Amino acid sequence: MRILQIIDSLEAGGAERMAVNYANALADEIDFSGLVATRKEGTLSNQINQKVSYLFLNKKRAIDIKALIRLRNYVMQNKVTHLHAHSTSFFIAFLVKIMNPKTQLIWHDHYGDSEFLVTRPKGVLKAVIPFFNGIIVVNHKLKSWAQENKLSKNVIYFSNFPSKENELSEHTILKGIKGKRIICLANLRMQKNHFLLLEVAKMIKNSYPEWTFHLVGKDFEDEYSKQIKNQIKLSSLEDKVFLYGSKQDINSILEQSTIAILTSQSEGMPLALLEYGRHKKPIVVTNVGEIPILIQDGVNGFVVDSNSTSLFYEALIKLINSNTLQTNFGIALHQNIVNNYSEKTIVKEYLNWVQNS
Repeated sequence: MRILQIIDSLEAGGAERMAVNYANALADEIDFSGLVATRKEGTLSNQINQKVSYLFLNKKRAIDIKALIRLRNYVMQNKVTHLHAHSTSFFIAFLVKIMNPKTQLIWHDHYGDSEFLVTRPKGVLKAVIPFFNGIIVVNHKLKSWAQENKLSKNVIYFSNFPSKENELSEHTILKGIKGKRIICLANLRMQKNHFLLLEVAKMIKNSYPEWTFHLVGKDFEDEYSKQIKNQIKLSSLEDKVFLYGSKQDINSILEQSTIAILTSQSEGMPLALLEYGRHKKPIVVTNVGEIPILIQDGVNGFVVDSNSTSLFYEALIKLINSNTLQTNFGIALHQNIVNNYSEKTIVKEYLNWVQNS
């Protein structure tokens, strides 16, 4: 097989990371593994394996004829058999299919607001996705949604999986006191609900003032971002909550952290959670998306109701007060990741599915 991953950008988001992870993982498994970024490059370009064939299209508009022809030529020159389109890149993959009918298409649905699927637009999808051989989804709600809307008869769930980072010269130094840092890996998007985090941070400031919160993720410098920064000032949290933006040295950042959290109001299977487990971090997370499938409350982490500040705070202080609990949760989560969410396991299932689709 000769498989090409297509993604709109290489900014540090979950869908983007998975496009890179798949391309890298397949480089040693199939005859050709490629990756195309259509609109924008980004920090993840440094994570592409040297064995992966990479192309940046610099696509300027929804239908960019020059970019489309470049992609079609690239597909033909490299004898690509399968286009694996992530998120909204399904449309350009469809256009390539029209020009080169023998190409097989896969759509990978990473839709982030899976708790609010009722309002999701589906007109274009219903017109285009029937030309695809199958759909991969990142959670079971997306699978049900695709089946209910009759987008495809071939819909399969594959969890996200973590992948080892390339060694980088960047080395982020986290502020705060060693052993008292709480990390949150999440882009500054509304569904990540950083305002719950800030409410908890205010409570922690009063009861455990030495502990600090460290927010790593892309800052889109939009209204949501402004509101977060304003709230930090209004709550006098400037010396308790730190924003770092998008970072590449996640391994180093997690090594400097003690407890890891996610305060999301909507999720699939967050890649950040898998990274937490890979680094044996004790966690507190919200009960959304696929998280309860991975996390057993009180066994390998704490799972609390979304938007419940008091429950999140209570779970967090249990971890703060118990080094034993921190260690036990970290080990248990790590073992679950190794057993069920490893790159090797998922790629094997993926290749079998692609071959039979």
